[in-house]
Amino acid sequence: MAANVVNGVEKHVTQRTLHAGIYAPIPTFFLPDSEDLDIPSYEAHVVRVASAGVGPLLAGSMGEAVHLSPVERITLIKVARKALDTRGLTHVPLIVGTGAPSLRETHELTKAAADAGADAVIVIASGYFAGAMTKDSLKDYFLQIAKRSPVPVMLYNFPAASGGIDLDSELISELALESTNICGIKLTCGNVGKLTRIADVVAQPSFQTKRADLPTPVPFLVLGGFIDFLTPSTFANGHGAITGLANVAPHAITHLFELSQASRKDLSKLPEALRLQGTIARADYAVAKIAIPATKFILEKMYGYGGVPRKPLAGLTEAAMKEVWENQYVKDLVALEREISGKLVN
Repeated sequence: MAANVVNGVEKHVTQRTLHAGIYAPIPTFFLPDSEDLDIPSYEAHVVRVASAGVGPLLAGSMGEAVHLSPVERITLIKVARKALDTRGLTHVPLIVGTGAPSLRETHELTKAAADAGADAVIVIASGYFAGAMTKDSLKDYFLQIAKRSPVPVMLYNFPAASGGIDLDSELISELALESTNICGIKLTCGNVGKLTRIADVVAQPSFQTKRADLPTPVPFLVLGGFIDFLTPSTFANGHGAITGLANVAPHAITHLFELSQASRKDLSKLPEALRLQGTIARADYAVAKIAIPATKFILEKMYGYGGVPRKPLAGLTEAAMKEVWENQYVKDLVALEREISGKLVN
């Protein structure tokens, strides 16, 4: 990957820019006995979701980043990039989670990720000392990361995983307007009003003009962290979603995004979009309650790989497995994915 220098910082030059659409936080798969990385399953899954039009996000919450060593993170980036390139998916960008407790470590992880092949990074607020984090300190944290990052930086708002820190729409909008290297926000707070406010700022001609005048312009994407409000957010100028459910049903969710976008120009498509949105939203609610273990279990049932999380995060009990697989909303999603993908998945 080539690089140049902008404002004293080496910037990686890539054709793989982020775009509106669906992204999936990729699970990290582990061998059952050793808990070592299960590389073959990981390669197969990255290619599977990317082939369905879903962008991979590596080493995020779903990817159990907190359970990975820095060396393992780099391994996953290199493996994913090679797997995509080998299958002719060279155009697919990779987003990588690099948020860490300290600004210093976040800088180090971000540079290492970029060197390994990341096209963008996503950074969560540092929440260990959440009670001491003011708006000014949070703003400085993200601006410093963006200033020194060699690739675009996406903000990650997930209060449950950051000590309760919940970035508000004013702070996010200020960061979008002030930084030349912040490329979007993932809103795993589930706040539809917040998404609407930020998307409105981004949609303003003045914002677009400012972005277009940058030396290396990058888009600013406003993405939901859940898939259950994709269609409504599309009509509020949202740009898609980063959703764990896209690991399970990448074709169905990509189709929902395309149909939602088309509905803005042709309202006759809206009833079908809302039908799909309802099915997918109900499944999202059912799976999100158990999150990583449920996602991995469903992948195991559908595709033959998945396994369990790294300890201390436990897998599902036999009773919980049965409850998940027999959940009507999960059944409806699996049927929808099979219908839209046109494949018979055992």
